[in-house]
This record gives sequence, C-alpha cells and structure tokens, in this order.
Amino acid sequence: MKQLRISLVVIFSFLLVACSEQNSAPDVQALVYEQAKPLSDFTLNDQNGELVTKAQFLGQWNLVFLGYTSCPDICPLTLAKLNSVYKKLHNEYPLQIWFMSVDPQRDTPEKRKAYIDYFNPDFLAVSGEHKNLFPVVRELGLIYAISDSQESEYAVDHSASVALVDENGAVRAIFKPEFQQGNVPLINTTQLISEFKQIADYYKN
Repeated sequence: MKQLRISLVVIFSFLLVACSEQNSAPDVQALVYEQAKPLSDFTLNDQNGELVTKAQFLGQWNLVFLGYTSCPDICPLTLAKLNSVYKKLHNEYPLQIWFMSVDPQRDTPEKRKAYIDYFNPDFLAVSGEHKNLFPVVRELGLIYAISDSQESEYAVDHSASVALVDENGAVRAIFKPEFQQGNVPLINTTQLISEFKQIADYYKN
C-alpha cells in the first residue's frame, strides 16, 4: 500500500509538471502583457476616407505600426517586412496590418492610399486629428512627436515597435526593433513570425 501511494504521488507530480510546461507562458523577446490592455473606442479614417473605430480590431489579430509617408527609411523598410509577415501568417491566422500615420497634416487619405497600395492594398492606412490619434497611440504603448509643423518640412519622430492587438481589441504584446550600430532600428521578420505564433496560439480564444 505504501508503494502504491508513492507511485501515485510520482505520477500525479509528473502530470502537474507536464501540464505546467504545456500551459507555460510563451518564452519570447517581445513584451507580452499577461493581462491584455483593452483599447478605448476611437474615431479615425482609413485610406478610402471611411470611418474606422475600435470595431475594426475585433475578430482578428492585428499588427499596428506608426509612421508617415514622407519617412525616409524605417517606415518603408518596416512595411516591407510586415508584408512578408502577413503573407506567411494570414492563411493560418486571421490578421490585419495597420499603418497608422501620425502626420495627418501631410498624409491625406489619397496619399496614404497610394503609399500603402505599393506594399499591400489589403492593409489599413489610418489617421486622424491629433486629438483623436494621440490617445489611441498612447493606449497602444507607442509614441510619436512632431518638431514644428509650422515649417514646410518638419521632422516626425515615432516608435519603431509594432503593437499586437488581439481579437478582442486589446493590446497583447509589443514587438521591439533590433538596434544595431550603423543601421536603422527594424523588426526581425523571422523572430516576429515565430513569436506571433507562440503568442497567438497561447492566448487564442
């Protein structure tokens, strides 16, 4: 009887460890929120001039990147990478890519459409007045700043990270870029794909 009890304890302990390993949180480089951060509702416009609200996030995974169409390097390079990510993931996971322009003064819907169509016409290219835009960006865990929009040519600083918004419209993770001396900060495509799958599979509804 004593041997039976010991055997049962060993088996039970083994099952606990196995379950723990199976359900352990994904081991990734991305910043993952154990408790997803719900987004407030918002009102922006897409590249077709159509109204965009939080509802557009629902029912799919979303990758959101900040930028502007006059960006010389980080934006076009990151969007090219996100197009590669999209092509490798969207058949397996419902996925939308968002390009959120933080330069509404220059980035009209027509300009955003021409810009995003070059990368992928299925992507959303949204923007809006700063009073509507900034609160969304802040809740996404991203940031931007404009130096002096009174000048004809002004600088726009923005995050190079990519936010992951889940199917419920809540921020689940932030994919950070790689910083290498002499190079612009960019996401690692292979790493993002691998980590996205781990996160999406772990937190799927």
